[in-house]
Amino acid sequence: MGKITKDMQLKDIISQYPQAAAELGRLGLGCIGCFAAQFETLEQGLKAHGMDVDDVLKKLNAIVE
Repeated sequence: MGKITKDMQLKDIISQYPQAAAELGRLGLGCIGCFAAQFETLEQGLKAHGMDVDDVLKKLNAIVE
């Protein structure tokens, strides 16, 4: 898989890959302003929103590669 993994913390993804943060926003995840982003992993955040982890992970890695 690419650079982003499902076990990365959302805050790390947002800081390292701003373009991925923008895509998360387009998908309906307000990760930048969400308190949970400070400690949740990508997988936890996506599951909390009922989203497919593998599908979103592919989209994010396509953007950052």
